Amino acid sequence: MEAWIPITVAAAFLQNLRSALQKHLKAQLSTTGATFARFAYAGPLAALYATGLAILGGHPVPEPNPTFALYVMVGGVFQIFGTALLVHLFSFRNFAAGTTYSKTETVQTAIFGVLILGDRLSLGAASAILISLAGVMTISVARTDLSFFRLLTGWVERPALIGIASGACFGVSAVSYRGASLSLGGPGFLMQAAFTLACVTLFQTLVMALYMRLREPGQLRAVMRSWRVSAWVSLAGMLASACWFTAMTIQNAAYVRALGQVELLFTFAAGYLFFRERSNALELIGIGLVAGGILLLLLYR
Repeated sequence: MEAWIPITVAAAFLQNLRSALQKHLKAQLSTTGATFARFAYAGPLAALYATGLAILGGHPVPEPNPTFALYVMVGGVFQIFGTALLVHLFSFRNFAAGTTYSKTETVQTAIFGVLILGDRLSLGAASAILISLAGVMTISVARTDLSFFRLLTGWVERPALIGIASGACFGVSAVSYRGASLSLGGPGFLMQAAFTLACVTLFQTLVMALYMRLREPGQLRAVMRSWRVSAWVSLAGMLASACWFTAMTIQNAAYVRALGQVELLFTFAAGYLFFRERSNALELIGIGLVAGGILLLLLYR
């Protein structure tokens, strides 16, 4: 089995864990504060991870270059924008269409990967990504009053356009992180990914801290006071990001993001096993499409 596959599955699991922990913070913090908690302690942890690889693992520290710096800043800013657009969607009454269209991230990541990095995409992989996208969108509308006809005809409405823009931002950020890591030129994929992660996380922490200092100064103190939960959120987020960055250094970002949709299967499994939640027919169809798309990706990438 290629290394990027178990690493991506681990990333999806850890991201699921981070999201669950982050929900506990919403009772104590604003949306921006809960988002910042993801980065607040992750920067030092990511730097510690990279330092550990260098000192304990003997991995040479890569030398950053202008291309690396550009990719880091573009990826970091676009990820923040993507998150902000996604949060903004919830201010609309009909936000379901927008959040559903944000799931086009994987397809857009594939397009940006081809255009920016020249990544290749096989016909089988492209088909797998489209099938899993259909599954994700089916799951998204399964418990809403949003019909497939309305979904297909409402893509020019403002929430849908914001959702598409959010997916585009996440797609650009994923491709930029892969570009940043690859631009370091070969000290080893573990160190390339770790060094990129440390630089991106520290950059995002500084950007968000400056924004919050100007707009929500009280939330900076609130994040510090909630360190018992925030630290765990940051740790889970940093470990998830380390796995994402490592997988995307090894493999096409679109393939990694497509396989990462296994996170949905984890969510439904947890809901069934621990909360006795039952899925409706549309959700089961969506789960089947996601699982089928992932299997097709692994067979015909």
